[in-house]
Amino acid sequence: MGGKYRITGDTYPRMRRPRRRGRLVLAGVCAVVALGLAGWGTLQLIDVFTGGDKSANAVGHQRDCPTPKPSAPARALPKPAAIKVNVYNATTRSGLAKSAAEELKKRGFAVGEVGNASKEYDKKVPGTAVLLGAPTATNGSFTVLGTQLVGTVQKTDTRKTAEVDLILGAKFKAFNTPQEATAAMAALTAKPSPAPSSC
Repeated sequence: MGGKYRITGDTYPRMRRPRRRGRLVLAGVCAVVALGLAGWGTLQLIDVFTGGDKSANAVGHQRDCPTPKPSAPARALPKPAAIKVNVYNATTRSGLAKSAAEELKKRGFAVGEVGNASKEYDKKVPGTAVLLGAPTATNGSFTVLGTQLVGTVQKTDTRKTAEVDLILGAKFKAFNTPQEATAAMAALTAKPSPAPSSC
């Protein structure tokens, strides 16, 4: 070419792509984030295997322990001597009420009437025995007397007195041994121990 557009010399301009700075910035940010995550993960692993910052837990981050609830008072039950028991025989075995009354007397109970059961219960008690008394006896006299034999049925009537009727049934064989009765009574009156604190 001639004129003012004539090219002279043997050097030619080099054409190259413009640098994309956006990719470089993105790569740098990703590298910083990856390093940060790696460092945080390492610290977490160290915490897991060393038990964390114990001094912080001991001083700055003390756990709030709930105040233990006061244990319920021991159950107050009447003594056998304070329970008057009428013993009735609802079976066909003669002398059963008398022998049962004598055994209860040996164990400290106050014995009242002894004899055959009324028509309402005579030969109509298929189980061990029926405990019959006022509604107030259900949480006292019935409970104490129930430690002497198993399988009793509790019933209440409209009586105003505190005495309790023990009506012996067809399945009655014998009272619990004194040791068994004492253990059963101890379990009823034992004071529950407070739960151990986890703090």
